[in-house]
Amino acid sequence: MKKNILAIIVLLGLIGYGTYEYISEKNASNSGVQRETNSEENVTIGLKKGQQAPDFQLEDGNGNLYKLSDYRGGKVFINFWATWCPPCRAEMPHMQQVYEDHEGKVIILGVNLTPTETNPEEIDAFIEDFGLTFPNVLDLEGDVMSTYQVVAYPTTFAIDAEGIIHEVFRGAINSEIMNKTLKKM
Repeated sequence: MKKNILAIIVLLGLIGYGTYEYISEKNASNSGVQRETNSEENVTIGLKKGQQAPDFQLEDGNGNLYKLSDYRGGKVFINFWATWCPPCRAEMPHMQQVYEDHEGKVIILGVNLTPTETNPEEIDAFIEDFGLTFPNVLDLEGDVMSTYQVVAYPTTFAIDAEGIIHEVFRGAINSEIMNKTLKKM
């Protein structure tokens, strides 16, 4: 009897999550997220595959400014993460490995979800502990997190040389997934 109740609860949870994802996708397609069009290329700016990733600029912990559009012409993984997130911790060595393996051919831009941090002072220690050499910027106000509708941690957007989104990963990914994605872009 307890197993049946547990199975029903799990099933209802999955249905609820699926419904949430469906509604979120539908709202994203009907919301202001894709309201802009890049007039040069006639490409819709949005968050779905095939759309141009919204531009943003953020600073790292040293005050260096990073702008997504500055990486146009290269392949980019935007990785939204937090220090308290176990899946984020699990994928960081994979992010660093892919960055090193494809040095100069791919950029990984880590975006710390700073408003979710209980102790922002731990951000630098996190970067140092994992030996991260790719840029990591701070989303101090959560504006980029909101623009990109990040609701799962980590979330990674794979963006091609033209700034077009090829994949969106909600949850941790590994170097194998990243390498397969790079080959497709």
